[in-house]
Amino acid sequence: MARVCQVTGKKPITGNSVSHSNIKTKRRFLPNLQTKRFFFAEEDRWITLKVSSEAIRTINKNGLLSVVKALRAEGTKI
Repeated sequence: MARVCQVTGKKPITGNSVSHSNIKTKRRFLPNLQTKRFFFAEEDRWITLKVSSEAIRTINKNGLLSVVKALRAEGTKI
């Protein structure tokens, strides 16, 4: 699976590594992804999601039910 957050859609971005002598070479900035299991109480089962640390905070704030409803509305199979 690609390095993409299932909730926020964060992907790797490109930029430059800049040395002390100001030489620039291409590099990738990867999102902070975690594979995390959440207990989905409404369906009485566990859900495994590949999420960024920002998405974990969003789930803690808004609740897993609202996040799962939004993902299902987009067409993601959960």
